[in-house]
Amino acid sequence: MNSEILIYQNQDGNIKVDVRLQDETVWLTQAQMAKLFGKSRTTITEHIQNVFKEGELSENSVCRNFRHTAADGKNYDTNYYNLDVIISVGYRVKSQQGILKN
Repeated sequence: MNSEILIYQNQDGNIKVDVRLQDETVWLTQAQMAKLFGKSRTTITEHIQNVFKEGELSENSVCRNFRHTAADGKNYDTNYYNLDVIISVGYRVKSQQGILKN
């Protein structure tokens, strides 16, 4: 599997998120989505849980666990969510970033 890190930034340069691109989709953590949409991680977690609870998406098909090395040199397993989840959360959050269009 090939993966690379990309940078997302809006035209004003206010938002900068490292993005994992793998298997032809974008993957973000809850913390990255919180930064992207300007909301707390708790809010993002609630929206993700509701997406799964309401049957909008199946967690097994849109969530992956990736191992990464942190600044402290330790390896950590972290849940990442694909573009389908990011879009679903974007529709649910009430923030300017959630409604940005190209």
